Amino acid sequence: MLLRLSNTPRDYAWGSDSLLAGLEGRTPTGAPEAEVWFGDHPGDPADVAGGGTLDQITGGTLPYLLKLLAAGSPLSIQVHPTIDQAKAGWERESDLAADDPRRNYRDANHKPELLVALSERFESLSGLRPVPRTLALLGALEDSHGVRELRTRLSAEGDVLRDVIAWLLGGGARAEVDDIIAAVVAASTREDAGEWSTTLQAIASVAQTYPGDPGVVVALLMNHVVLERGEGIFLRAGLLHAYLSGLGVEIMAASDNVLRGGLTPKRIDVPELLAILDTSPGEVPVLRARAEGPVTPYPVPVPDFALERVVVDGDPLTIGLSGPTMVLATAGEVTVTSSQGEALTLAVGTVAFADSAEEGITLTGAGEAFVAGPGR
Repeated sequence: MLLRLSNTPRDYAWGSDSLLAGLEGRTPTGAPEAEVWFGDHPGDPADVAGGGTLDQITGGTLPYLLKLLAAGSPLSIQVHPTIDQAKAGWERESDLAADDPRRNYRDANHKPELLVALSERFESLSGLRPVPRTLALLGALEDSHGVRELRTRLSAEGDVLRDVIAWLLGGGARAEVDDIIAAVVAASTREDAGEWSTTLQAIASVAQTYPGDPGVVVALLMNHVVLERGEGIFLRAGLLHAYLSGLGVEIMAASDNVLRGGLTPKRIDVPELLAILDTSPGEVPVLRARAEGPVTPYPVPVPDFALERVVVDGDPLTIGLSGPTMVLATAGEVTVTSSQGEALTLAVGTVAFADSAEEGITLTGAGEAFVAGPGR
């Protein structure tokens, strides 16, 4: 069985007012459009052509959630739990109402995620930079009380990244945060910032959106990653991250568990954030698109989902399926035909859903699509 899926964009404040409309070739509404969910998560199940929602078909059993994400301004810095942490947190909060502001866990699942850029440039903060490199970055700032204090704390013994984040978010570093932000903004305009120029400009832009937010200094500890179209990044559980700008396809385990670490007016549970945060530093690898061939896989080390980018150019391309699968059209015109002979021609920004009874699908046309399914 093939179903056509669509959904209404979610109007989070950080959403772009043009990126999704540009992708779909329609006039912008003028309002922020942040995410379009294609899944059966109870938070916003996809609409099925002809009536109803996907959860009524699947019973809410899909292991993954596919999205279009359009960031016009930075998202909150956040981290997601492992499955064991999610189960424990869900159990601890079982007496809290679903809308209780103290609730951190919306379900008992983990939320590893993969994002692939659709815009020509997609900026993110992903993972914590090794401390020696951050100390080198601080060398590009003018010396000041806040910068000296941050340098001293990063040069201490122990789990210094966890300790520094606790200090920044704990409320006792107000003067130092303001001082460091001022130093970053000043350095971002200088021509002698060298290798740190792009990073400092990105953090200064974040500071303009969130003036005085301690998350701006947390962002200073993170890797600034710029993706080109077709490149992807996998974010494991416990990895601190924030998307800054751009349009992408995102797939994740079917969960809405988020612990925030700055750049937000929402509640930040600092102890719980620190409890699930993985402070192991290092660069986050960029998954690059293949130069040849119609199919680009984005391998991930989790069983919840798999994602492939497919370019069709008129020749039929048959794909074997291992479970309920979505085909999201992102350029041109793509037709999906089931093994039973059903066919759907997709508008850009819509999805064909093949249920678990389908063993394979065939893609034809001239365009680009992303094929999402359970891990294989």
